[in-house]
Order: sequence, then structure tokens, then C-alpha cells
Amino acid sequence: MRFAAIVGAAMLLAAGALSAQDHPKIPDRPAPLKALDGEWVMSGDVMGEPVTYRMVAGPTLHGAFTEIHMNDVQVPSQYEARVLIGYDTESGTVIAHWMDSFGAKHSVPHGTGSVSANTVQFTIPYESGAFLDTFTYSPDTDTWLFVLEAAQPDGEGKHFARYTAHRP
Repeated sequence: MRFAAIVGAAMLLAAGALSAQDHPKIPDRPAPLKALDGEWVMSGDVMGEPVTYRMVAGPTLHGAFTEIHMNDVQVPSQYEARVLIGYDTESGTVIAHWMDSFGAKHSVPHGTGSVSANTVQFTIPYESGAFLDTFTYSPDTDTWLFVLEAAQPDGEGKHFARYTAHRP
């Protein structure tokens, strides 16, 4: 259905029924999302178990999103994820889609949040409980700290995963 709508819009644009002004201009990505661009090594833990991932990040879909591709270093890989993070300038909202090797059921719904000078933060309201993801960039050391917390009934966050990312 969505593909048909896109093809239909492209045909209308080609026929002159839609002008270039009808297609929204994709805004420039905020600085913290640009700082994710490149290759990284992520080390840390998931629920207390040590993990290491290779991560590549950069703009995708004509710059509308930053794509993060994480893959653990084990052979064969035990975990892989793609995270698409977009920013809506009108609402000042981050939109995040986390898709991973646990499958489609665990890739719904999308998260929402905000971006500040050096931090990208979003909450994904999973059916089993919300996850709060905070990615903080340290420009002085060119490193990232990724903290993932599972929301508890009392509103507090419980440690789920924590990674430090540095360039190889």
C-alpha cells in the first residue's frame, strides 16, 4: 500500500500535478546525530554479560534518518540491530525505529524523544515495558556512552545495557 502511494506520488510529480514545494524538504540532521557518523567499536554489557559490537552509522533515506548498524563480534554473530533515528524539526521530536535479530514482533512500536547539545534520548514503549535509551557524545574524547534502561512500575529505570563506543 505504501509503495503504491509513493509510486503514485512520483507519477503525479512527473505529470506536473505536484510541484517541488509539495515534497517536504528534509532538514539538516542535528549535531549529535552527525557525530554518530562513522565506524565504532562498542564495548560494555547487556544485563551484566560482557559484549562487543562493531557499529557503523551515517545518514540514510536522503538524510531523513541516521542509521546505526550494530553487529556483535562473535563468529557467528549472536546479535544484530539496525536503528533508524530521525528528527522532526517542527515538533523538536526524535523518532527512533529499533529493529534487531529478535524479529518483527520486537521491532514495534517506534520510540520518541529529544535531542540536546550532546545527547539523543528516546523511549520505546514496548508492550512488556518501556525502554529509555540515552546516547551521550563526549566531543573531547570522541566517544559515546549508550545507556539502555528498562522502566520499572515505580517509574525508575533499571539497568539493561551500557556501552562505550570509540573509533577503531
